[in-house]
Order: sequence, then C-alpha cells, then structure tokens
Amino acid sequence: MAQNFAMRYVLIDGQGNFGSVDGLAAAAMRYTEIRMAKISHEMLADIEEETVNFGPNYDGSEHEPLVLPTRFPTLLVNGSSGIAVGMATNIPPHNLTDTINACLRLLDEPKTEIDELIDIIQAPDFPTGATIYGLGGVREGYKTGRGRVVIRGKTHIEPIGKNGEREAIVIDEIPYQVNKAKLVEKIGDLVREKTLEGISELRDESDKSGMRVVIELKRNENAEVVLNQLYKLTPLQDSFGINMVVLVDGQPRLLNLKQILSEFLRHRREVVTRRTLFRLKKARHEGHIAEGKAVALSNIDEIIKLIKESPNAAEAKENCLRALGAAASLKKC
Repeated sequence: MAQNFAMRYVLIDGQGNFGSVDGLAAAAMRYTEIRMAKISHEMLADIEEETVNFGPNYDGSEHEPLVLPTRFPTLLVNGSSGIAVGMATNIPPHNLTDTINACLRLLDEPKTEIDELIDIIQAPDFPTGATIYGLGGVREGYKTGRGRVVIRGKTHIEPIGKNGEREAIVIDEIPYQVNKAKLVEKIGDLVREKTLEGISELRDESDKSGMRVVIELKRNENAEVVLNQLYKLTPLQDSFGINMVVLVDGQPRLLNLKQILSEFLRHRREVVTRRTLFRLKKARHEGHIAEGKAVALSNIDEIIKLIKESPNAAEAKENCLRALGAAASLKKC
C-alpha cells in the first residue's frame, strides 16, 4: 500500500525501503516507518459514528469493520486483484477525478446509460503510466465486466554518436505490473540469442528522477523496426485482463461499470443514513442531559437538601433522580 508503482493512490506514507519496480524486496519491518496517507483518512471518515457494522477478526481477539465508510469508490480508484477457489477478480485502477465525476452523474441521473459513463471514465489510469493501445477491450470490460486491455510502454528516440549518425530507443514508462529488471534481462537475452538484432548496447539509467532504459542501436538500423520487435517479443507490450468480480452483500457477482458505481452510491446512502441517526440519538441524549440540568438548577435548594440528608452518594443520587423526575413531570403538565 506504500508502493507508488503498484497503487494509483498510495494509502500508506512510508519511510524506508518498500521495494521497487525492479522487484527488489522491501526492508524488514524494523527498518521502516509508516503513517496513513491523506487519502486514507477519507476511507475512515465517520467510522466512529456507527456507520458500518463490526465483526470479530480472524481469531476472535478483536472486532474490526466489515467494510469501510469510504467517501470515494476505492475498488475502482485503486483496483483490486485476487484469486480464490473457483473465482478470481482483476479490477484496474482509475483516475479519482473521473470516477467521482461518474458518481455525480449517476447520482443526478440514475438512468444514465453505461455509454455515457464510459465517456467520463474512458479507460484505466495505471500508476506506471504507459499507453493503452486500443479501447475496444476497455469498453467491453466496462460493459460486461470482462475485457482485455493492451498496454504499451512509452518510449522516445534520441540521436547518439558524435554526429548523431546512430539512434537510441529510450524507455520512459513500462506497462502496469511489469518488472523493469526482468524486462531489461529479457531484452539482453534476446540480443545474445540473436533473436533481436540491431542493438549494440543496453543499459538502465533509471534514478530518483524517473525511469530511463537506453537501448543503443547499430549504425543504419531503423528504430521503429526494432521498437516493433520489442513490442512483439518482450513485456514492453503487455495486457491486463479485466474481470470485475466483487462481493455484493457477501455474494460474489460479476458487475459492469454502472453496477459498481451504483453499489458504491447505495453504500454511501446507507453510511449517511446511519451517521444521521447516530447524530440524532446523540443530540437527543445531550438534550436530555441539558433538560435535567435545567430542572436541577430550578430546584437547586431542594437538591442540596437531599444531598445533605442522604447517608451516602448512591442514595443521594437515587433521591435526586426521583425528585428531578417528579419535578420534570410537573413542569410538563
């Protein structure tokens, strides 16, 4: 949850080594520190106001929320991936602004067609960037819940050499969930096997400022031809299979884009309703206390007398409550 190459919007603000796009393992827990990211607070907003149900955790030692009262559709914004017995899910991440705009549109017009929602959420928004190649699979996934997204790494071509007589392909962004180190290793293996020709040198110049994998070409080699070979033979072009299986009231269902947004809005209506009822109950309780204080102040002499005449605190409390109850009844009459 702290990896910006794995999540579109990281939920944890981490200090230390939490792994890398090269597949390097994260540091041990004792070497890292974390705190909640700003967006995570929106997922927990109003949780203390009885907005969601709680249940026992895996060993029954504590209680935990069964769902979170999130203010944004986390399932679509950050996506989800998982596998179980007989079922699996693979939901891509999306842009937060586009997703909220689609929710607002559906809130204003519940009969909005799914094509209109697709015009708002046009495609997934992967954290590693890259380019989505063709939208047919995306639209199919949004309409049916299943589809295939083709992703190509983003590159540019630079002239190299003393007089710019040669060219180099520079990889700036790679497809989602592709391991950069393994991609570079794959290209190197293809060059050694002479399956991929025309490459004279390969090096990874990535640093804190961003990704930069340089592929230098031999003299008179066509960069576009080599680039197409890279797309064909390496994970520089990859695919993401959309399979939007989600739990609705505890039951797994395959939903399309509109159905997922509708379920989120239904969840938010329930959260807001429960929050309102909690605040009403709290206000009534506070009003009852304020009413009791007002009655006590209007009968302060009698209250002081009862306290002085009572042998102990428990009996004083009981006598005061009885007297205040009678006084309140007379006041209402």
